[in-house]
Amino acid sequence: MASDQVLNLDDNSFESTVSEGVTLVDFWAPWCGPCRMLAPVIDKVAGRLEGKAKVAKVNTDEANASAVKFGVNSIPTIMIFKDGELKDTLMGAAQREDDLVSKIESYL
Repeated sequence: MASDQVLNLDDNSFESTVSEGVTLVDFWAPWCGPCRMLAPVIDKVAGRLEGKAKVAKVNTDEANASAVKFGVNSIPTIMIFKDGELKDTLMGAAQREDDLVSKIESYL
């Protein structure tokens, strides 16, 4: 489902991944229809931002502690981190590729 540029994070790798630079994190689950609809958009964003920002996915079924820590109550939820600090939260599958890229580039 994920492209080569999208990192798959778990509770152990989450903090170290978002601690440096800009990272978009997509909180999702395999059973979530809207999450599956958003997946190709996330893949395209990752391709466009390769070398500039990290794009990652967190399966909330497998990395529940990270989801709980950041108050993820519904999925898909997208969070943007810069140097470990949460900068923005977007909820729902109605995210456009260009909008996500612009939002991430504003933190670079």
